Amino acid sequence: MRMPAGRLLARVTALPAVAVGAWLLVAFPLLALGLFTPLAAAIVGVPAVVAACALVPRLVPDLEDVPWWPVALVLLITVAFAAVQIAYHAEALVIRRDPASYAMYTVWIAENGSLPIPLQRDLIAGDDPSLSYQSLAQYQRGDVIWPQFLAGAPLLTAVGHWLGGLDGMLLATPVLGALGVLTFAGLTARLVGARWAPLAALVLAVCLPQQWVSRFTYSEPATQILLLGGLVLAYDALSRRTALTDRWSSRHTLAAAAGLALGLGLVVRIDVLRDLLPVVGFVGLLLLARRGQALPLLGGLAVGTGMGLYAGFGLSEPYLDYLSDSLDPLLMISGGVVALTVVATAALWRHGVPRVHRVRWLPDLMAVLVLVAMIGFALRPVFWPDYGHGSDFTDQWVAAVQRYEGLPVEGSRTYYDHSLYWVGWYVGLGTVLFASFGLAMVVRRIVQRRAPEWVLPVMLLVWTVGTTLLRPAITPDHPWASRRLIALVIPAFILFAVWFAARLTRYCDTAVEGAGPLQRSLPAVAAATAAAAMLVPTTVTSANGIMGYRQDIGTVEATRSLCEHLPDDGSVVVVDSGMAGNYLPLFRNVCGLPTASMDDPTPPDVERVVAEINGRGRDAVLAASDWTLIQDLAGDAAEPVRPFHVIADMDPSTLMKPPTGSWTFTGSVWVAVIPA
Repeated sequence: MRMPAGRLLARVTALPAVAVGAWLLVAFPLLALGLFTPLAAAIVGVPAVVAACALVPRLVPDLEDVPWWPVALVLLITVAFAAVQIAYHAEALVIRRDPASYAMYTVWIAENGSLPIPLQRDLIAGDDPSLSYQSLAQYQRGDVIWPQFLAGAPLLTAVGHWLGGLDGMLLATPVLGALGVLTFAGLTARLVGARWAPLAALVLAVCLPQQWVSRFTYSEPATQILLLGGLVLAYDALSRRTALTDRWSSRHTLAAAAGLALGLGLVVRIDVLRDLLPVVGFVGLLLLARRGQALPLLGGLAVGTGMGLYAGFGLSEPYLDYLSDSLDPLLMISGGVVALTVVATAALWRHGVPRVHRVRWLPDLMAVLVLVAMIGFALRPVFWPDYGHGSDFTDQWVAAVQRYEGLPVEGSRTYYDHSLYWVGWYVGLGTVLFASFGLAMVVRRIVQRRAPEWVLPVMLLVWTVGTTLLRPAITPDHPWASRRLIALVIPAFILFAVWFAARLTRYCDTAVEGAGPLQRSLPAVAAATAAAAMLVPTTVTSANGIMGYRQDIGTVEATRSLCEHLPDDGSVVVVDSGMAGNYLPLFRNVCGLPTASMDDPTPPDVERVVAEINGRGRDAVLAASDWTLIQDLAGDAAEPVRPFHVIADMDPSTLMKPPTGSWTFTGSVWVAVIPA
């Protein structure tokens, strides 16, 4: 018997969040215990994922009145997106920005199954004072190294590394990006209608930031799956009313799965803590409504959040220390939100919830406030330009990009006031306008108690959009800064824009009932015009941008060549301070050799360290970006060769326009092996 289209679309779009959540639920404890190995994952993780994917989607209610063409189009867009991103995937392994940091994290846990990373001083030169071990995205604490960022994304891309080495790891994120598109289509099908899901999926798939983050080992695709997927599962869980006293049912299971997916987003990114605050308030609303899904949703959220906090404070504490200026206030705000929710829920439980829907002017006021807020964001660059990175390095980088673009040199300029315009760059002015009107109308309907299914999505998405646009908290050059937008902000704009387009089309359809053939074409014209207003500028920005080339190509092959030129019993010392921060993890994590660097080496220092390494029965390996530096420091004892040499395209940096074209990445590593 063939599965109905509505059932297939509902289940397949819930599947990514279920699979990713189930994997993280098992894989993270394995990593925390130091047991994250292919064998352990096969014994514990694979059965957990298979069971979750077999059982949970069966509980998802069918979508009604769904023809087959939207299902076919959504699947086609998903597969096509994955194919394009796989074909154009990047090879970022040299740490310059975050992708290679995540890649080095992945390689280490895939090869070793545990954290932290030992320094292995005893295999280099003991406590020699000229040596250092920390590098970009690798924090030294005592005798160990803790990698930057949280474990969620590396736990997923590690599967690709197990299956296909470096190439498999780099192909994992394009698949995750495609699953994010599929999940978003499912959310649109539920909140707007299945016939509009292909348009939403296509706009997101064409969008430059979605393609860009899916070509690297970024964490945003995994975050997108979990947060949008959590909203999908929450919608399904709340589609039927249950009381607090009702027996456990499929709706309770789906609510627990939704809370878990949302909470596990914190295992991937620490800033998800901010995004989860509205979910806490929503649980309070569910309790006041005496809905049985409240406690399962809260339980799943607590489990996922608890794992996320351990991922941060247990396995990435140096990284959180680095973020303390922004993280500590967020933790205090989070504690305040939880406390306020408990107090408010208890008070309203006792005294009753105000019947605000009876205030006739309130829905219109809320709609107007939404539009006023959007106008405020649009006028912000004129009246409230933003300054102050709090980092001298960032100031210097922004000033350099300003000089390159011919802009006034103001290194402290954050450009955060342009955040709404960033969204417009990537999805077009039409999408921004449609989304503004759509959100205003949805909020009006919520206050009128006519759209309960929108309450949680609006709470989470509007809070995230507002806080992100106010303070993106990222270096403002593009495409880098677009990372802040792609997990939830751009999907939110697309979702509300598509809802407005659907509403406009239905209005036109009602208006021409009983009219002649020409008038009856108005709904189709309206739908096509709205779709074009969203798709055309989005496509133009991507086509004129950075999508026509692959970044850092040749790095994988060069890395293999580098590792092959190093002796198995070698100890590496990078004597070039300029390249040490970028390449130390490549020697240590990929080639698997004990590695240190010398910040300001002299020939006597190098001679002493080489003698100490050789005295341990190991070959000393000196590395630098220039062979003359090795010879100047080691003399005739060194015979440098260059096994790593890459000249490739890389992303540009822009501040006042969407990114176009490419810059050039050049990477060279010379090594000299001095045998014991």
